Amino acid sequence: MSIPFNQKFGLTVSFATLLFIGLANTHLRAQSKTQQLSQQHTATQNLSHTQQQNSALLQQQIPSASSQENAFIVQQTSDNNLDKQNTRLSEPKSAPTSTYYQVIDELQKYKFSVQGNQVFTSGKLPTTKVNFNQSDLLTVLVNTRKYYQDYASEDQKVLRTGVLATQGVSVEDILKTLDFMITVLQEDIANNRATRLQDPNFINTNFRVIKWSAYNSPSSTSQKQLRITKYAVFTHPASHKKTSKYNIPIYSLKDNSIAEKFYTKYTKQDVLSGIYESGGKEFGKVEPLAYLTREGFEEALMEGTILLNFTDGSKALFNVDRSNEMPYLRGVAATSQKRYWYFRQVDDIKGYGYKIDAKISIKPGVTFAGDVLNIGLGRVIVLEYPKDGRKQLQLGVLADTGGAFLPNLHQLDFLAGIFQGRKDFGQHTRQLPEYATAYILVKK
Repeated sequence: MSIPFNQKFGLTVSFATLLFIGLANTHLRAQSKTQQLSQQHTATQNLSHTQQQNSALLQQQIPSASSQENAFIVQQTSDNNLDKQNTRLSEPKSAPTSTYYQVIDELQKYKFSVQGNQVFTSGKLPTTKVNFNQSDLLTVLVNTRKYYQDYASEDQKVLRTGVLATQGVSVEDILKTLDFMITVLQEDIANNRATRLQDPNFINTNFRVIKWSAYNSPSSTSQKQLRITKYAVFTHPASHKKTSKYNIPIYSLKDNSIAEKFYTKYTKQDVLSGIYESGGKEFGKVEPLAYLTREGFEEALMEGTILLNFTDGSKALFNVDRSNEMPYLRGVAATSQKRYWYFRQVDDIKGYGYKIDAKISIKPGVTFAGDVLNIGLGRVIVLEYPKDGRKQLQLGVLADTGGAFLPNLHQLDFLAGIFQGRKDFGQHTRQLPEYATAYILVKK
């Protein structure tokens, strides 16, 4: 059937109009898509630049000595910042996971990673008086703060923020905490009054109270409270000369032989075999300080500090100086350990220090030994535990360490005092807890 000319013309115009509109819409969609891609590319560049700025800023805020330990935390934080900004451009995302911390051992080698919230959470002290000796606590606080002032440049391990970095705590925060506590104690002691630091309300108001949950290892997470072991300074009989009874020497390294590092080649068993005695292959490189029984010798190595009562009536304190740098082996009997310590005579009970002349003078009752690499030197800790049906709070400073604590996120060693023997020590420590809830205090 034929179609009239006018109808043909009308159909042609209509088809051309529809074709033009279609082409125009296609062009507009393509232009819009191009603009959108351009905006997304610009946003991505801006986010990448922001991420680089954030990462650089965080790196500047972390002491140089701790940049390696915090590398993973910095990256995680930057990634979280990027995720937050990406959320504005795309679909909502779940909240970022807690930052991870890389736990290191005594040789500063990586052991395992742990999420910050597996170790630390926000807490609050119960309304119970905080126990400690005021003057002794002040002494340990002052000596620990002075260590940072005098030796941090030489011993940069203390500038590690440790796992507390996952809670936003810096070394500067720790120093502020020590300074504030020193000021409060000095003011309260000068005014002859009970210190405000024994008031839990004052603590909760002026400090972040961070609950510390025990973390043993990725494969062992059942322990929640910290294990609280106890150590002490024991008195032992000794002789200045070797006798049939006192026949095990403790040695001191000579200053001119320390740099040689020869002593790192020998185990405890090597030393006991007589390598330093007359006729031994290293005779003359060390100096005998005293002679003990085998029992006294093993105790000296384990406790770190001993008070010797010599057969001639004199007394002297001795503290571990340098080890043979062989690790302490958990589960191995003391007599079979390869780790060995060299001693020096000291005038006070000594805690942490990178060399004997720098070690912190500490006091019983207010000092904890612990993991100074992963938890940190100078952290102020409160233990909560039950006694006779009532809550007890005990405050002290992490100012000492030992081979058993590197690494160790599940245990503290409490310096109990000076004792004549194990019997006295046991009677005293029987009243102290085996496990406790622990809190770390950080000045707000």
